Formats: sequence, C-alpha cells, structure tokens
Amino acid sequence: MHHTEEVQQRLEEVQGLLAHLETASWEEEDWGILQRVLQSYAQLLGTLFEAQMTLKRLQALLFGRRRRRRTSSASEASADVVGRGEDAGGGGHEGQSAALEQAKPAAAGHTPRSGGHRPGYGRLSAAVYEGAERVACRHEDLRIGEVCPVCGQGRLYAIPPGVEMRIDGNALLSAIRYEVEKLRCSACGEVFTAPLPEEAGAEKYSPQARAVLAVARYYLGLPLYRLESYQAMVGVPVPDATQWDQIERVADCAYVVFVHLEGLAAQGELMYQDDTAVRILSLLAENAQAQAHAEAQGVLRSQDRTGMYTTALVVKVGEHTVILYYSSRRHAGENLQALLDKREAGRDKPLVMSDALVSNEADEAMLIRCHCLAHGRRKFSELEEVFPEECRVVLDALTQVFDHEDTAATQQLSAQERLAYHQAYSGPIMDKLKQWLETQEADRLVEPNSSLGKAIAYLLGHWETLTRFRSIYSSL
Repeated sequence: MHHTEEVQQRLEEVQGLLAHLETASWEEEDWGILQRVLQSYAQLLGTLFEAQMTLKRLQALLFGRRRRRRTSSASEASADVVGRGEDAGGGGHEGQSAALEQAKPAAAGHTPRSGGHRPGYGRLSAAVYEGAERVACRHEDLRIGEVCPVCGQGRLYAIPPGVEMRIDGNALLSAIRYEVEKLRCSACGEVFTAPLPEEAGAEKYSPQARAVLAVARYYLGLPLYRLESYQAMVGVPVPDATQWDQIERVADCAYVVFVHLEGLAAQGELMYQDDTAVRILSLLAENAQAQAHAEAQGVLRSQDRTGMYTTALVVKVGEHTVILYYSSRRHAGENLQALLDKREAGRDKPLVMSDALVSNEADEAMLIRCHCLAHGRRKFSELEEVFPEECRVVLDALTQVFDHEDTAATQQLSAQERLAYHQAYSGPIMDKLKQWLETQEADRLVEPNSSLGKAIAYLLGHWETLTRFRSIYSSL
C-alpha cells in the first residue's frame, strides 16, 4: 500500500462536525473536515489491514500453515467462473495419444487433492539398510543333508535366509591409542621404536575423519563448538579450530570436483534458482569497517554493498541433477549469470525457474524464464481469510492445474504428451482465470493498492512466464 500524507485533525473539530450533523445545520467548512476525517479513517483501515496480514505471515512462519478445507458449494461457485476443463479435449485435439486419453481428468466429480499420509511411511524393510554390515550366521550343530533332529525322517536343505536388523551407535569421531613399544640400549643409549601397523596411516586425522567433520558441519548443520563439546563428552576431544583446519583440507580436495560440476551444470537444460540471507563473519567485519570509514567522513551510511546471500542452483543435466551452493555478496541472478557464461556456444537456451524477484534476473536473452506458479498461488492463500470469495476463484483454478500435473506424473506422460495434456485441460481454465482477473482490474472491483490488488497484478504482470507449462516442456 502506498504511503499517504499524515492527516491532522483535532478532536474538537470532529465533535463539532457530529453536532452539526445531529442538528442538520451543515456549514461549508464541514465539507473539508468530513473529507479529512474520511481520509484518516481510510488510512487507519489500510494500516490495520496491512498489520493484520503481517501478523498472519508471522504466524504462518512460526507455526506453519493450516490446511483449509473448502466446501463443495464453494468449489462449485468458483467452477462457474473458471470451469473445470474437462471438456477442453474436444475440437483440435483428435490426434492426441492413448496415454493422453487415459489421463483425462474425471468429470464434474473431480475433487481437489486432500491431505493424508504419503505412501512409504511406517516400518522400514531390511532392504533399505544398504550401508549395513552383513554378517552370516551359521548353525553350530546342524548341516545341510543331516537328518532332522525333530522328526528323525527328513533331510535338511537350505532355504532363503531370514534377516534380523540391529542398530548400533558410535561417536562421530573415535580414537585409537597405539602404545608403541620402545627399547633402549644400556651401552650406547640408542632407542628402538616398534613400527605402527599399516592401517594406522601416517597422519593423526584420517581422510574419513575429515570427511565426517565436513558432513557434520555442512550437511547436518552442527556448529563446530557444539561438536567440540560432544566429542569431549565421549572422551575424544577435538577443538573447534582443529575441526576447521581439517575441514579446510577437505575443501581443498573437493574444490576440483565443484569446478567440474559447475562445468556440467552450465550445460543443463533446466535450472532452478533461489537465494536466502546468510551471515558471513569476514563480510560482517568488512561491513563494520566500511561503516566506520563512512562515519569518519561525515556520511550517515556507507554506500558499499553490505548484503550477504546463499544461492542454490539446482540444474537438471540429462538424467542427473547437479546442486550448487554459493555464499557471498552476489544475488542469485549474478551467480546464475556466472554459470551461464560457462555454457558452450550453440546449445539451446535453458529453462530457468524462479520467483519474480529482480535479484533473480540474469541476461534474459540467454535463457527462457519461467516463474513459479506456486509463488503466485501463495499470495492468494495468504489472503483467503480476508477475501474468501475472490481468493477461492484463483485457488480452485490453480488447484485443478496442479491436479492435472499430478495426473501427468502418475501416468508417466512424455514431455510432448504432458504439454498436450496441459494445453487441452489446463489451458481453458487458465484462459477463464485470466479473463476474470482482468475484469477485476479493469472494472476496479478490487482496490489496486490493496494486498488483493497487488496479488492480482502479480499474476497478470507475469502471466506469460507463469504459464510456460502451456507452451514449453517441463516448465511448471
């Protein structure tokens, strides 16, 4: 909401206006007072609404979002606006494949997705413990071919073995103390030291120990000081500074791999990008120095760049997925551009999926931009309690589109079949939704500066990039 000028209005003037209204003795100057009162009221309502939305976002951040179940009558009402798309496969799609016909959504009884447990939950089978050590347990007294000790008639033969799992625990880092025998000559004083076994290695910290430290810090997210206290508790102390030194040696070895993965990712056909704020101690120190230098020159705030971000780039390269992380002052768009600069000439433009933040932009001529439809949907789900009817139209339409995507994935449609499927069944829904959104905006049925107006403007302003799934393979 745009900031408005502060409205000054004395309480005595408002009380006088009320008195004039009660006696029907309207004066010319009362018009100005009434206008200022209404401006104050509108500003107050806007402030309260934005504060309410801020509190709702904070509540969702702290406690998660509650799943709202929509009534069938509400879904039917929104279906009158955007339709269901079940009849869209009529004209112009006679040549669609049998897989497309099999994946056709149900008729009017098609219901949105509901909650519930995902498959695969419960007790884990023994087959999932791929890293388990295997130990063969043999009968001590019985052998194949011997007489059955129970009935004394049959002979014993082998059947598939049974499996019992046992889970053990170990410290992240364990230590072995080698007590090396030493002998000294009583005449010359020469000391003879027994050699260490070959498996002891030449260094105190083994490559496995360094790898465990790196995984604990950067995969499990354990702070070094917490790991230090844990190792001290189990009797194998490792100071946090020592941990850092050993992790740095892993990084030196892994950087060559990272550079190679960058080269592979630069040739990918589908890229996802996003970033989040991060605190980097060395950059925080630079910020403090820059601010101190600015204040010494009489400047209130340093003009140097102070932001810090961690960017994630998830790239599909053929059948494989490469995930790259960057932590620096650069935004996601700048990191993406650096990756695209390594792309081989002559390759097709990659699809790049992101939200619509300006910080995600790179050289847009080098890529095909796709914006995340889930981000657009979330803007309306946050407003559903305040604008239930309007948001229900958008949410029900997009729910059908996401249901179509789930159906395409379940039916394992090819990229071409998936595109044709969305064009046939999601396309009409999105066309009607766009018409409805444009009507809300053109007829000023929604205040443009309200949160709902901004959500509608977001969808319409990025409509082409939000609906790439209707024209390009694998972009939803």
